[in-house]
Amino acid sequence: MTDTQAGAVQQFAYRAQMQQLLHLIVHSLYTHKEIFLRELISNASDALSKVRFLALSDPALADVDHKISITLDDDVNTLTIEDTGIGMTREDLIERIGTIASSGTLSFLEELKQSDKPVDASLIGQFGVGFYASFMVANRVVIESRHATTTGPAWRWTSDGMDHYTLEEIDRASYGTTITLHLKDEEKEFSEEHRVKQIIQKYSNFVDFPIFVGDAQVNTIKALWKERKEDISDEDRTEFYKFLTMDYQEPLGHLHLHIEGLINFDALLFIPAKAPPGLFRDDYDQFVHLYSSGVLIQRDAKHLLPDYMLFVRGVVDTDDLPLNVSREVTQNSPVAAKINNILTGKMLGLLREWAEEDQDRYTTFFKEFGKAFKTGLVTEHKRRDELIDLLRYPSTKTGEGRLTSLKSYAARMSDGQDTVYYLLADNLDLARQNPSLEYFSRKDIEVLLLAEQIDIFTISHVREYDGKTLKSIESADLELDTAEESPVLSDGDEDTLLALFRLKLNDKVQDVVASKRLVDSAATLVTAKDAMEPQMEKMLKLMGQGFGPGSKKVLELNLAHPLLANLLALHQESTHEDLIDKVVHQVYEGALLFDGELTEAATFVKRMTDFMVEATRPASA
Repeated sequence: MTDTQAGAVQQFAYRAQMQQLLHLIVHSLYTHKEIFLRELISNASDALSKVRFLALSDPALADVDHKISITLDDDVNTLTIEDTGIGMTREDLIERIGTIASSGTLSFLEELKQSDKPVDASLIGQFGVGFYASFMVANRVVIESRHATTTGPAWRWTSDGMDHYTLEEIDRASYGTTITLHLKDEEKEFSEEHRVKQIIQKYSNFVDFPIFVGDAQVNTIKALWKERKEDISDEDRTEFYKFLTMDYQEPLGHLHLHIEGLINFDALLFIPAKAPPGLFRDDYDQFVHLYSSGVLIQRDAKHLLPDYMLFVRGVVDTDDLPLNVSREVTQNSPVAAKINNILTGKMLGLLREWAEEDQDRYTTFFKEFGKAFKTGLVTEHKRRDELIDLLRYPSTKTGEGRLTSLKSYAARMSDGQDTVYYLLADNLDLARQNPSLEYFSRKDIEVLLLAEQIDIFTISHVREYDGKTLKSIESADLELDTAEESPVLSDGDEDTLLALFRLKLNDKVQDVVASKRLVDSAATLVTAKDAMEPQMEKMLKLMGQGFGPGSKKVLELNLAHPLLANLLALHQESTHEDLIDKVVHQVYEGALLFDGELTEAATFVKRMTDFMVEATRPASA
């Protein structure tokens, strides 16, 4: 960011990325433009919450009337929103208003723009860029602000949303912020009182502070979580959820609690219908809001639920925490620990109810939040059995888009089967094409398809279920039933073919053996008996902590495959040694490709091209 001095006015150039963001917002967000007012009110409410909290320990801040005021002037086409909140310093205006809040914001908005669907402005609040929505309706925005706890001056920030903004020092006696939008000619509706009141009642009815348009208060301040469940309509509950989360969809479900006894608290928690943008980023900070006696004391009280429930949104209000408690004390207090224990148990109960009585809803939940939920297997030892019962995976028998529980899998197991089989893969398509499945398909044995990276880290924590061992089908020591199958080669021919591959591949593999699991494919790679478990090796590679090439694998050959029969005949004729060498390596590298371990793709493709050139050569050539 650069600036130049021009008298008392300082001019700042937006960074290129910021200019891109503003251009996308102004020119690409087509629907729900009125959302700009929700964003400005939300920011004002945050500022008021902060100053109200500070007032608990600073009497000088307690005498101010905490409210949001909106003034409209349809003659000059302006909308002004003013709050008596914490205010902003010069540095705040530069860092919070003049820069992008999140590195992922611009890329997400660009993805929206490139999609075929109308780009919805109602998504904007989920990315920390709500203020910039003002430029959808205004061709100039002016902010005047004074911080409540500093002795410095007040400041005026001005921008037309193009390539720069200005800052200048001003006289302002009271702390707080005033934002004036000079509306575009075609957006005159937003200077009309009835339209503005309609927007406030639609999006901001549950703001904690009174919102005035002129002299009339528009919103209904209502602590919905303290109301009796039966006194709240589904419409009010949904409206509150949308206000709280900036989500435009209805939630998947909710949990409303009034707990009395050794600890007292009220809670209204929601599970979104879709994973919020940025949910799995390290900087995600949208969690449960913690209130103490009706006063917001923490917006991101992540300690009230375990990490594997980071998708839960809502409000918890308790009288058992002092109003001026610090974040550190809150996180380590026995009260928070008790609330966490109760909320976790209740939320697991809700999910168990869905899993048993509403499988479609539970499947929707697990597809959206299963990645987070599975991490509980690593961190939540005392609830491990509850979590395992709630796990869901696709399998070779679930069909497209369906998931199965371990309980349902076990109920489908044939007599004599004492192992739950699974396959780790990078995605579902690769999993379904994996050659190691061929034996299980032929024998009609179900296999769980673990196709998410998190499965690599978590499946080792589910060693057995209902007395049945869980085992990867890529393990070399599987006990597979091939008693009814006739040998396809004589012992001598089998030994010759295996010896040929061992010789050609040398130290690339630990061994080459006849496969019991292949039906249609020529070869596959499996983990050696004495090697690290496949999920552990994949986990270490993902972590990238200096992990080397990994343990050598065993190459299994399908001795009934015509390719290997042809190769054996060529070898026995003692001809085409160069071709035999190429085929052996192509078979091996093809198995590497399926395994996701092929590193010399150029060599593989060149060799394949040579084969095609030879195969398509005219007979007369």
